[in-house]
Amino acid sequence: MRDVESPLQDRLASVVNAMGYEFVGCELHRQGRGSVLRVYIDSEKGITVDDCSKVSYQVSAMLDVEDPIQGQYTLEISSPGIDRPLFEIAHYRKFLGNRVKIRLHNPIEGRRNFVGMLLRVEDSDIHLSVDDEEVIVPFASIEKAKLTGDV
Repeated sequence: MRDVESPLQDRLASVVNAMGYEFVGCELHRQGRGSVLRVYIDSEKGITVDDCSKVSYQVSAMLDVEDPIQGQYTLEISSPGIDRPLFEIAHYRKFLGNRVKIRLHNPIEGRRNFVGMLLRVEDSDIHLSVDDEEVIVPFASIEKAKLTGDV
């Protein structure tokens, strides 16, 4: 999801990166009366529960001071996991040759959901192999995307 405003993303990235972790991205989901802010982090050594706890402490402190989210919310710090979310066009370039699941804001040729192999990225277009056909998806049209091991 790209519903987290850029200044907040930039601030979160700054805090996470300063701690020596990679800021993968974040999502803000509405749930009932509150929200969940999920921040994905990574490192070359992988992510442990202790890493998530350390980052949570620092991010919580920043959020408490700056108060950028209206209403109640829960903060979750997570590794990207096997079904790694893709937030930036650079993520698509990094994982060429992998299977992805993509959901679009609006349908292309009557479809909003695609599962296929990442073939290449040209400018801001994502090229997928879906059912032995090449599909071109504009990056700006993507609502949500993740790597998938599904067959």
